[in-house]
Amino acid sequence: MDKLTVDNLSLSYGAFPILKDTSVKVKQGEILVLLGPSGSGKTTLLRAIAGLETPQAGTITVGGTTMFNGSAGINLPVEKRNLGLVFQSYALWPHRTVFENVAYGLKLRKVPKPEIQQRVTEALTQLGLDHLAERFPHQLSGGQQQRVAIGRALVYKPPVLLLDEPLSNLDAKLRDEAKAWLRRLIIELQLSAIMVTHDQQEAMAIGDRIVLLQDGMIEQEDSPVDIYNKPRTAFAASFFGSTSRIEGTVARVEGEDTIVRSGETEWRGRASAALAVGEPAIAIFRTERARLSAEPTEGAQQVKLVQSLFVGDRWEHHLDIRGQALRAVGPQPLDSKQRWLVVDPRDLWLFPASPRR
Repeated sequence: MDKLTVDNLSLSYGAFPILKDTSVKVKQGEILVLLGPSGSGKTTLLRAIAGLETPQAGTITVGGTTMFNGSAGINLPVEKRNLGLVFQSYALWPHRTVFENVAYGLKLRKVPKPEIQQRVTEALTQLGLDHLAERFPHQLSGGQQQRVAIGRALVYKPPVLLLDEPLSNLDAKLRDEAKAWLRRLIIELQLSAIMVTHDQQEAMAIGDRIVLLQDGMIEQEDSPVDIYNKPRTAFAASFFGSTSRIEGTVARVEGEDTIVRSGETEWRGRASAALAVGEPAIAIFRTERARLSAEPTEGAQQVKLVQSLFVGDRWEHHLDIRGQALRAVGPQPLDSKQRWLVVDPRDLWLFPASPRR
């Protein structure tokens, strides 16, 4: 069952289109993550769903209730949509206690005091904040402030929770802990949620599905596993993880493999869609799926090791192949001896040089 449906939403700022006939659906109990570079439209889409931006066309429906319909002139205000909002800045009242911050939305809705007491106490207990109810925001850690902001959104039991980069203000260690905590909370409470983030690892850890946006359009929508392992476009392949990119021309097709020539080298890979001989193409591989060999093997490319950098859990090897810069990773540093780069054709993805819309 679909909890939220966005259909053909279009939104422009003057002559500049931000969302272009964008459609997404969120099922009951599902976490959908909106991901993309700055200016891709992800935050604008979330704000349009919340009622903070007004599209020019399309529809937004939550649980069978129409929140926005451009052609019918329906545009419910934020307070009538009853959606849970968690902002990047947390936006806590500094002069109100934790209890008062969480209770504020219920007071605006004129909920009776005994019910406010019961619902706020229940929310704070779920969030592990019940012992901090009388503290003020400045007396809390960043992680605790984040939980208060989420509690304020949960307390009136919204049909959909909207999260705008909720972890971005936390330090790296807290963010790692918060990823698991936030996903577990949403699942345990059987909520439907849409989260905006620019962090690929965060998106893959928290989301059931990821919508990757570019220039106001959906580039790919998939599970975290499939969007990482089966990218459909060069943009999707490059956006996730660490990759190397080769530009060339399709030389020939041999069964499942397509061979791309780049300068004096030939690369054997798998095309996401049929590529014609002579067509410009882009070959992409993930750095962790390439292997450096001390001996030449079939299909390997001779490379020069420029440098090896230690990046914590691995070494990053910067390579040169006839003036073209590539990267691969490994568990240890390498000396300056000649190396051969091996990429399995199944791990070398080929795409047309010009996006096909």
